[in-house]
Amino acid sequence: MQNAIRQEMVELVPRMRRFAYALTGSKDEGDDLVQAACARALGRLDQFQPGTRLDSWMFRIVQTIRLDRLRSQRHRYHVAAAEMMEHVSDGGAAARQVEARLTLDRLRAEMATLPDDQRAVLALVAIDGCSYRDAAEILDIPIGTVMSRLARARARLMGRMGELG
Repeated sequence: MQNAIRQEMVELVPRMRRFAYALTGSKDEGDDLVQAACARALGRLDQFQPGTRLDSWMFRIVQTIRLDRLRSQRHRYHVAAAEMMEHVSDGGAAARQVEARLTLDRLRAEMATLPDDQRAVLALVAIDGCSYRDAAEILDIPIGTVMSRLARARARLMGRMGELG
């Protein structure tokens, strides 16, 4: 039984990494968060309720550790400056790539300013591709709350991206 749970946990790692990266804005912090969540889960496998969703349990552990760290550190992550790319004469492809990269970096920076509850919903639905129902189960909130948080997050991002564009 525990071997099956461990195998399923391994299969969840890519999804947890995307979620953690979306929450933290940093691949390194996201990976640390996933590692801490896996260690906590493995140490508490006896607390997992067979027949329930392992992904919900794991995502909640990731989110709980993230919130604990934020509370203890009392600061938010600041997004690093965008990487500089060499100019290549290729008919504008490099310029489009740089523009896309800068837009993505701006979007990440704006996403980092969202409240944690909105960022978590946005990460699950828009990045991980969870349905509203799955996101509600993972976060243990009503589906209407998922919808309203997602709408507020999207509206804020669209507004800020329009202001910056």
